[in-house]
Amino acid sequence: MNSKIIGISFFALIGVAALAIINIECTPSVGQEIPDVVDYNFHVRPILSDRCFACHGPDEKKREANLRLDTEAGAYAALQDNPKAHAIVKGNPEASEVYKRIVATDTSIKMPPPSSNLTITEDEIKIIKKWIDQGAKIKKHWAYIPPQKSELPKAGKDWVKNEIDYFTFDKMKSVGLSPSEQASKEALLKRVSFDLTGLPPTIEMQDAFLKDESPNAYEKVVNQLLKSKHFGEKMALNWLDVARYADSHGYQDDGLRTMWPWRDWVIHAFNSNYSYKKFITWQLAGDILADKMKRHPKAKEMLLATGFNRNHKITQEGGVIDEEYRVEYVTDRTNTFGKSVLALTLECAKCHTHKYDPISHEEYYGTFAFFNQVPEKGLFGTIDASFADPPNMRIKDEDVKSIFNFINKKDSSKLEVMVMKDSSIVRPTYILERGNYDAHGKVVDFTTPKAILEFKGYEKNRYGLTRWLFDDRNPITSRVYVNRIWEQFFGRGIVKTTGDFGMQGELPTHPELLDWLASDFKQNGWNIKRLVKQIVTSATYMQSSTVKDEHKKIDPENKYLARSSRLRIPAENVRDHVLATSGLLNEEIGGPSIKPYQPKGLWEVATSGRGSLATYVQDHGKDLYRRGMYVFIKRTVPPPAMLIFDASNRDQCEVQRSRTNTPLQALAMLNDPHVLESARVMAQEQLSKKASIDDAIKTGFRKIVCRAPSKKELEILRKYYEEELVFFKKQPQKIKSLQQIGEYEHKPVKDGVALAALLQTFQMMFNMEETLIRI
Repeated sequence: MNSKIIGISFFALIGVAALAIINIECTPSVGQEIPDVVDYNFHVRPILSDRCFACHGPDEKKREANLRLDTEAGAYAALQDNPKAHAIVKGNPEASEVYKRIVATDTSIKMPPPSSNLTITEDEIKIIKKWIDQGAKIKKHWAYIPPQKSELPKAGKDWVKNEIDYFTFDKMKSVGLSPSEQASKEALLKRVSFDLTGLPPTIEMQDAFLKDESPNAYEKVVNQLLKSKHFGEKMALNWLDVARYADSHGYQDDGLRTMWPWRDWVIHAFNSNYSYKKFITWQLAGDILADKMKRHPKAKEMLLATGFNRNHKITQEGGVIDEEYRVEYVTDRTNTFGKSVLALTLECAKCHTHKYDPISHEEYYGTFAFFNQVPEKGLFGTIDASFADPPNMRIKDEDVKSIFNFINKKDSSKLEVMVMKDSSIVRPTYILERGNYDAHGKVVDFTTPKAILEFKGYEKNRYGLTRWLFDDRNPITSRVYVNRIWEQFFGRGIVKTTGDFGMQGELPTHPELLDWLASDFKQNGWNIKRLVKQIVTSATYMQSSTVKDEHKKIDPENKYLARSSRLRIPAENVRDHVLATSGLLNEEIGGPSIKPYQPKGLWEVATSGRGSLATYVQDHGKDLYRRGMYVFIKRTVPPPAMLIFDASNRDQCEVQRSRTNTPLQALAMLNDPHVLESARVMAQEQLSKKASIDDAIKTGFRKIVCRAPSKKELEILRKYYEEELVFFKKQPQKIKSLQQIGEYEHKPVKDGVALAALLQTFQMMFNMEETLIRI
């Protein structure tokens, strides 16, 4: 691009630096109070885990003195070298060796030993003493205790809008914080529009909301966005990461697969507000349900939903060991199940009993058994040979007309999608020693981790697994999904480790709120839109994102939600925003993935050179301007513009994207053809309308930044435009390259200098920090 474009990269890099400051994670310096009732999970276990479990925990090989403090039996047991003494004596700290050792001054017996460089603070000692005084009750891990609704805490009645706010207000007050004022109407509209649809509010939406002074003006906007066809697209985006959706098989040859009809179904499911129970049950066991209800009008749709289980990578390389790769596919399905709906690291138990969570080696393979019944092969076809390995389903044109009106099938070509279908004969599942595919141990039955809920009384198939999952006694399922939805709207979950609710995961910041929401979610039919509306209509969500001194001092990470978090919009929505503001966006829902502009030769140099995707063939016309979620994902060479902004490469299940800030992001926004093309189209439109430059800048600012510019901002932008006029008058040869960017119609404009200057002005707006941040 021209030197002037590169010259303003400093502007964008400053924005990147600002983003970096936003995303720094710090440890808050909040003083710890001694609670009235000491809870083992939330107050005691974290201390023991950090200071004691290395030598007296689950790792048998590193355990000292045969003393184990992470189990009830071990903590209450007599000491090996003194049978009359016990580690913990309920109600009697002075008789408890644990307490006596941590308060000892004699370094030869003090715990933790000075050589460990670990210490226990005075407050922590008081917590342990009080816990023992109160009976030293050891509970199951918090995530394995069924959630219950607690009474709403006291809160400022003039601030709260719904039940969520009672809990957040109480937590704020406990750490010395107060709620922030409500965000401005413009900021709030932009925030909720991006959060519910992934798209910016139009100027018409902005005007209507600003004029509406009724008490329920905001709720009306929320209802409008929840009904939008784009709601399903925004909600599906996170699930595509979880489900590891891609358009290629993966591995070295990485050939084409056809799974996009399953993606269309996910969008349809969210738009239709399928309950979370139905959403998951169909994906895990829709084929079994379809067999039970063959005449049901939704039977084929149930079968299509099971494509979730077949989104894993599949090899097409000759010479592989068939059984080795088949086991890899079953392993992927098992691990994805654990991470996606249980938020547990099941994979750790593939090779041995889990060292931290109560998941045995045998229980892992008991869960593995549910996904081990598919009559698939490790290698089915060779490279151009199979876009949908068996078992698969054929989607005919008449199916689209009568059953799948939501599948965007564009032509009459053959369409097959991979789905689940179990063999008629049960395949035995063996414990695999050290996880090796051919190291068969004993045969195991269908089962799940007992620590969560015993698998008893359910069918021994994937439908039985879903019944276990949605059993009212299951403590995990509702918590996990509520927490993941919470993260989508607040930037971090109530449990920060959204993919790990196990012993190594973080504790919830608002445990009572998480349990209240999880219980309420179940009681109200697992209704996703209802949950989303609860969140976005809370006073907690509607707060300003202004960072005050007390926030920096007490809670820089915003764990306690005394303000709104400033978050960069997802990678796909960066593209959507640019296209939508310029009017280029093709709002078509669903259909095959598209290939937009991409640096030449990228696929060719990074692949084996064989197979259906050896060469990149760019799309043209309106397909160039489809939403980011429809961009073709080749696993070995994911879309570069998406990866730069932290999109998943879909190699495996991901429930949480990283947030990075790099110069590449600024350079992409400065040089990406779609950004420059959108700026060109906006400049053409404004000049063809013969709008004044001030009006053109105001209009562009409202479209891009989603608010009216201040007087000072308008002055700065007008000055920049005038500087660009001078530049292009002196450098007329640079105008042509800007005018030719992109394939969209190049409308003739008399004043090429004005076009280039206005294009640069809009392009600078696209690079503003506020453009890419949901404030």
